[in-house]
Amino acid sequence: MTVSIARKALLWEPQKDDGVRCHLCNHRCIIKPGRRGICAVRENRGGTLYTLVYGRLIARHVDPIEKKPMYHFHPGSRSYSIATVGCNFSCRFCQNADIAQMPADRGGAIAGERILPEAVVAEARATESVTIAYTYTEPTVFFETALDTAKLARQHGIGNIFVTNGYMTAEALEMIRPFLDGANVDLKAFSDDFYKSMCGARLAPVLDTLRGMKAAGIFVEVTTLLIPGLNDDPGQLAALARFIADDLGPETPWHISRFHPTYRLADRPPTPVAALLKAREIGRGAGLWYVYTGNVPGEGGENTVCHHCGQPLIDRWGFRIQADRVEDGRCPACGTVVAGVGM
Repeated sequence: MTVSIARKALLWEPQKDDGVRCHLCNHRCIIKPGRRGICAVRENRGGTLYTLVYGRLIARHVDPIEKKPMYHFHPGSRSYSIATVGCNFSCRFCQNADIAQMPADRGGAIAGERILPEAVVAEARATESVTIAYTYTEPTVFFETALDTAKLARQHGIGNIFVTNGYMTAEALEMIRPFLDGANVDLKAFSDDFYKSMCGARLAPVLDTLRGMKAAGIFVEVTTLLIPGLNDDPGQLAALARFIADDLGPETPWHISRFHPTYRLADRPPTPVAALLKAREIGRGAGLWYVYTGNVPGEGGENTVCHHCGQPLIDRWGFRIQADRVEDGRCPACGTVVAGVGM
């Protein structure tokens, strides 16, 4: 474990008695001196807010872009992927709890290797990565690192994508917007009660972020982890799918992923494949063009087909593309444009 190096944070304002209010995410924590916010990686030191994870990377890998998952953003390309510890959610089903929940679960522990933005961009270039992904944990909580890295990446023709819970404030989105090309946003459920009880958050700010990203021209894909008995009600899924279709557009890809028991939901069974297939049909029924099932390779739910004529376009197995028939961004059979970036 390494000792964190604090750096003055962005997006906060002073309060009385040396308190501060953080404006990075929609918790908008009021933090007393010597205390941290909900994310457990931003600390008030004498009336000034500091980030404890600047350039302190707990993970860095070269991933296929499909792992994010992003199926309509330079498919088949590499994405240099980074994360620090910490999260502003407390999801009971967190799939990366060992790093995302480390500070919250281990007395404020901050671990990671000191890797500054310049080195991240250099490694992305060396690995011929088309994008840098801010992922694995919540990129909003390492916003300062992400922003500085994204600015440098843009100078070198490298794109930037967030894999995020969508809880950033409008102020944070506006700050990152000029440098953010794409995002996969977890829309965990279409229920405020689910967000409050399972994640320690609220639904409405996530919907606002999705609308804000769409309006800003950021290419968005949406992921929902389907958990048996918690967010798999057909009526709720239909409402979620209609939101995507109506507010973000029918061309927005929706990934429905299979849950496996983990963290504080270890007693919950895995999602039945039949439930994933039913959810996919609900999405299609709501008018969505591209609906995918994840964590179940071999079921065909990872493949892209033309929404107009049904022609198979991209065949996938897991994160690997086996065949790509898209020609100049269009279906070779009927000429329909395939929504996305770099298709």
